[in-house]
Amino acid sequence: MPPSLKPPSPSQSLTSLRDVLAYNVRACRVVIGLSQEQLGFSANLDRTFISQVERARINVSIDNIEKLATALGVSASALLERPASTRR
Repeated sequence: MPPSLKPPSPSQSLTSLRDVLAYNVRACRVVIGLSQEQLGFSANLDRTFISQVERARINVSIDNIEKLATALGVSASALLERPASTRR
């Protein structure tokens, strides 16, 4: 797997729900082998939006979380769950 396609490490600081969403979207996307552009196309969202989500730069609406979850083949709640290794 090329370095740019490695899933992020869950050891990073996931202090906010926005950070958790960013981590989970990127991890799911990388695991299934999609580029940001491919995910954006599948979710009917712009690639730059996907980039901003993955960098935790923007608030994401429930509607867009649902679009991302559907495109990634996971539940919306799964995108908002902290990875097991970072749960408090």
